[in-house]
Amino acid sequence: MGKESGGDSAEVLGEAFFKERKAELEQRVSKKRFTHVMGVVEEAEILARAYGVDVREARLAGLLHDWDKAYDDEEIRERVRELGLQVNPWILEHQPRLLHGPTAAAALGREYPTISAGILQAIERHTTGEIDMTPLDMVLYCADALEPNRRFGRVTLEELYVAVLGYWTILIIEQGKTLHPRTVDIWNAYAVKNEKPYINAKRKERK
Repeated sequence: MGKESGGDSAEVLGEAFFKERKAELEQRVSKKRFTHVMGVVEEAEILARAYGVDVREARLAGLLHDWDKAYDDEEIRERVRELGLQVNPWILEHQPRLLHGPTAAAALGREYPTISAGILQAIERHTTGEIDMTPLDMVLYCADALEPNRRFGRVTLEELYVAVLGYWTILIIEQGKTLHPRTVDIWNAYAVKNEKPYINAKRKERK
């Protein structure tokens, strides 16, 4: 298959390419992970339609976002080296599995060069987010957290993204785990932009 299956951008967004990668993914990840991915695909389609994002791009990003999720810590480190990625050394040492987004984006871009830069960026950013998230980036980031049935209410896409960011940040803190160094910068940037942080769903449930 390989590059022949993704001869141009139209083919990459077509049903045949999607089905081929879906079959390949099913062999790459656990049954539980595969179920999660298909839930993300479904949620990404819903969010894309709701917020005017290309549905074909959203569903493909959803399908491919956990392409490298099955790798353990050392395998991810080797993947980073093999792909020649420049990454934060602290993350590589202490949080290597957060790099499954960047490694998947790089590997898929190399294998299927007609996958759009926008799809690859959404895949790269889906674990940590970024300050300048595109609508597609936010759709994938939120779909990853919301699948299959959780909802944050009827809000703008940016509000939804920040709510999900807050949800994950608090969850990580409550579990006593380390935060990605960019998380605080990203949160602060949106907090300043919007005067105050959006109240995340978990806090609403507690009140």
